[in-house]
Amino acid sequence: MSETPPPGDRIAKVLARAGLASRRDAERMIEDGRVMVNGRHISSPALNVTETDEITVDGNPVEPPAPPRLWLYHKPPGLVTSARDEKGRPTVFDNLPEGMPRVMSVGRLDLNSEGLLLLTNDGGIKRQLELPSTGWLRKYRVRVNGTPKESDLTTLRKGVTVDGERFLGMEITLDRQQGANAWLTVGLREGKNREIRRALETVGLKVGRLIRLSYGPFRLNDLKPGEAEEIKGRVMRDQLGMEGAPKLKPARVRKARPAPPDPRRGGNKPRK
Repeated sequence: MSETPPPGDRIAKVLARAGLASRRDAERMIEDGRVMVNGRHISSPALNVTETDEITVDGNPVEPPAPPRLWLYHKPPGLVTSARDEKGRPTVFDNLPEGMPRVMSVGRLDLNSEGLLLLTNDGGIKRQLELPSTGWLRKYRVRVNGTPKESDLTTLRKGVTVDGERFLGMEITLDRQQGANAWLTVGLREGKNREIRRALETVGLKVGRLIRLSYGPFRLNDLKPGEAEEIKGRVMRDQLGMEGAPKLKPARVRKARPAPPDPRRGGNKPRK
């Protein structure tokens, strides 16, 4: 006879639902001795907790999870998407519009990439949207230095291997050639680390600019760099199958903080 599982949820899942960290980062917080349950430090994430347990992180009480929420954010270039950067570079979370709650990013965009980044206050949503099984197409507009040949695009559509890592075939089309540069539209369903840049380099194309346009059904549209827009609860329920998503009022674009200087454009000049 199988044993009855203990009541409640794993502590890392509870911390993620509270918007404090992803499950993996929550496990690291536990291993580092930053988490206490009922006044005692815990060292293993193999612990179930219930609503009656008192949980603190770094001495601060963990509040019950807020209703799940999701935002579109237009990430400017020059920001990292990690909560802390060992090199002291500015992060997305240092430059969010005023009034935003504690949030986590869904996936990442590297330092020099820009465009759509999804943000959420709920670790369960983050995990759901990052799972490879979700299979959502992410579309990018990419400027490369060089003249792409149809044979290059065919190679990329079939998939390439870079430094022993296999990249699945991408959807890729040539939009236009502008002198020494070309603009491409690229679609991915995986999104491994620097995948587009590394894959295009295998056929001699160096990426000069990379803009994410969409993530599954969510689109950047006319959101300006540094601005965030909350996704309506109805859309969350429809797209994510979340019955508990709040019935929010229509999303409004929040005023963005000034983006950090972009050395490629000579500072904070308006973009066209």
